[in-house]
Amino acid sequence: MTAAATPATVIQIAECVVSEINAGDFSKKNLSAQRLYVPDFDLEDMKELRVTVVPREVEYLPLDRATNKFHATIDVAIQKKFSKGEAKEIDPLIFFVEELADYFRLKRLNSYVAARCIKVENAVLYSSEHWTQFNQFTSLLTLTFELAK
Repeated sequence: MTAAATPATVIQIAECVVSEINAGDFSKKNLSAQRLYVPDFDLEDMKELRVTVVPREVEYLPLDRATNKFHATIDVAIQKKFSKGEAKEIDPLIFFVEELADYFRLKRLNSYVAARCIKVENAVLYSSEHWTQFNQFTSLLTLTFELAK
């Protein structure tokens, strides 16, 4: 059996999220978001802002006899090592996370218009574990996209 020419739907959606973040007009410029399955960075690599997109979950719900509602859950991790963790360092990062949340809320993806973001969660505004252990800001946005399939 050969690999499919078209990636799985959840992967297509994750790639579109990466593209839209990289092309977006946000307070943080020159972004280089990337899609990974397991983000694993050295602390040295965290001096620069990292935006990582991870496809997390797929749910199929019945829509009618022939169609399903397809929910793709995508995690977006925003990470950066800080020096002291003072407000002047962290506040712009929190603002950037909010910008991303606002951008995707109820949005149809530009290059995959069948997928619409129906839910945005920021359950981890910042990870206290990463804060204390690594002097690192880590925030997690969870985006849920819906389409009929």
